[in-house]
Amino acid sequence: GLSKKPDIYDRLARAIAPSIYENEDVKKGILLQLFGGNRKDFSKSGRGQFRSELNILLCGDPGTSKSQLLQYVYNLIPRSQYTSGKGSSAVGLTAYVTKDPETRQLVLQTGALVLADNGVCCIDEFDKMNESTRSVLHEVMEQQTLSIAKAGIICQLNARTSILAAANPVHSKWNPQQTVTENIQLPPTLMSRFDLVFLILDPQDEAYDKKLASHLVRLYYSKDEAQQREEELFEMQHLRNYIKYAKQTYNPVLSDAAGQQLIQDYVEMRKIGSGRGQITAYPRQLESLIRLSEAHARMRFSNTVE
Repeated sequence: GLSKKPDIYDRLARAIAPSIYENEDVKKGILLQLFGGNRKDFSKSGRGQFRSELNILLCGDPGTSKSQLLQYVYNLIPRSQYTSGKGSSAVGLTAYVTKDPETRQLVLQTGALVLADNGVCCIDEFDKMNESTRSVLHEVMEQQTLSIAKAGIICQLNARTSILAAANPVHSKWNPQQTVTENIQLPPTLMSRFDLVFLILDPQDEAYDKKLASHLVRLYYSKDEAQQREEELFEMQHLRNYIKYAKQTYNPVLSDAAGQQLIQDYVEMRKIGSGRGQITAYPRQLESLIRLSEAHARMRFSNTVE
């Protein structure tokens, strides 16, 4: 019954991290990430698999509840891992070779990205990562596999992981005088692999501050704290079941009209940059649009993208 309601998108977005004030758009993006697109397998024709997972980057000022959102997603999804930029190495994210103490043989131990297969890997402090660590993500975020050739162990592991990353701008705070790319300063190879990039900025507006403050105070001093906690747990369980059911049951397919619309939108996106001699959208962005529309259809319990 819930899926038939016209405002299902807003309802489910409000159910995500209810303790965090506003940020509606970010929650909607994360919601679509949880549903994910359709997995297409072209490995017989030599093209491999099409990525079905969505990757999201949250970038913004300190104190805008980015880490809170990551923690919520980590607790909501059964197969998920949470790592921090400074505390993770390339080996810790992928896999490492150790000696088995009993047999003295070399064994492969998997890292966070492989353990989060079919789940979400939340990476906090994404901007403070080493270059070498970050370069590991390139293969995972597009091909969804991890190729390893270490100490005579050569293999390819599945890492069908959605990545939810949170980063601060270059000078810790957003500089309005600079462009978006100057503020984020991540390599374009990595940026193009993110389907959605959200800027969460501090609005510095008195009316907003008052609402936010009263919301926070209410969290700390509400009368029936136990009841509120129970409600949140109940909502989480509902959301978890809803997502699980949608993923198992529905595999949406693009309708002709939707396909034409997506082509039109992609060409429009390319046009924006061509006037200035810049590339504003890669073919990856068209795939992102397809994935997002499939996730939206799956959320409505529909088998066609309209």
